[in-house]
Amino acid sequence: MYHGMSNSMENLFRLSNAQSRSISPENYTGAKGGGAMCELEDGSARAAARDLGKGWKVNPFVRIPAGETFTVADITGPGAIQHIWMTPTGSWRNTIIRFYWDDQEAPSVECPVGDFFCAGWQEYFQVSTLAVCVNPGSAFNCYWTMPFRKRCRITLENRAEEEVVYYYQVDYSLGEVPEDAAYFHAQFRRVNPLPYKQVYTILDGVKGQGQYVGTYMAWGVNNNGWWGEGEIKFYLDGDSEYPTICGTGTEDYFCGSYNFEDPHTHQNYVGPEALWAVPVPHRGPHPVPERPAGDHPGPGLAGGRPLPAHAGRHRLGGLLVPDPAHRSLPATGGQGLSGGHLNLPGKKEPITGLLPFLPRPGEARGPGRLPGPRWRGRRTRCRSGPPPRRRGTPEGR
Repeated sequence: MYHGMSNSMENLFRLSNAQSRSISPENYTGAKGGGAMCELEDGSARAAARDLGKGWKVNPFVRIPAGETFTVADITGPGAIQHIWMTPTGSWRNTIIRFYWDDQEAPSVECPVGDFFCAGWQEYFQVSTLAVCVNPGSAFNCYWTMPFRKRCRITLENRAEEEVVYYYQVDYSLGEVPEDAAYFHAQFRRVNPLPYKQVYTILDGVKGQGQYVGTYMAWGVNNNGWWGEGEIKFYLDGDSEYPTICGTGTEDYFCGSYNFEDPHTHQNYVGPEALWAVPVPHRGPHPVPERPAGDHPGPGLAGGRPLPAHAGRHRLGGLLVPDPAHRSLPATGGQGLSGGHLNLPGKKEPITGLLPFLPRPGEARGPGRLPGPRWRGRRTRCRSGPPPRRRGTPEGR
């Protein structure tokens, strides 16, 4: 019988013995029959629910104080995460999401929450792909199937100086995990600025069999001129000087071309109707609103234009990685010349979140370059379950 771990459209008609569960602030453990049990006086929304009482919308969100780590989910397997939804507040770069599989000490996923959900510039823009959706007004969704055999633990660490508020829901299934199922990994990297003529490494040090399935890149520009042309290269199975796979440009890798512009008008580069914001299943580039000079990370493109951000996948089936893998992006940019085109080294701020499936947990943890804590020396505490009681309702949902 079908195992029931994947919830893709192609499997919806198939029956299985898997059991559906969901974790949220209304059911911290995902226990059967355990939802909507919060007492009114303990609820985060008790003021709004004061006339309704227990069983209604009493505890829909949590508050995470500065310097604290909150356990979103702690699940005993076997099973698989199928969908995660959350609406963050505060600085998306200063809240770190981590996934731990099968009692491992080091996380297999360690990434700022905004970058994990393809929103690297602290700006809402709709992203519509098969794997990740960012929907109005600030709803982060991911649909990666993430199997685990013994245990899954998901945490959020607040590294900011202010408290943050999170609504969230983690949907998962409990049941048999296929023998060939690999573990989901995600790694965050950032270099600002990238040294002149240096190559930006997206991923390295991965060994053994696996499948590389996606990249999110927020691309800051610290010089005038064209931002693209950087070729993405894959070095496989001991490649040294030259790669096995070599692309033709940055926007090409993310399934676009020629600056994501309208080929006739050369417009639609920015704004909500930008051509490259049109959603497609396997990539979701989105623009950032045009702003006054100096009011954005880096000056942007020539003429004060915004910085691009890309949510892309290599291909639907992923990149098969049989042995050691290394992936790099030379940071080049083109400058238009009369009668020609010249590729020049660029001064970039590459920020990436990358997504491989590997046979064992914890095998793709890299240098990270996470933002440092900003909570002024408070001791980090880790907790799960109901947050401390506090009056009022959340702001900025």
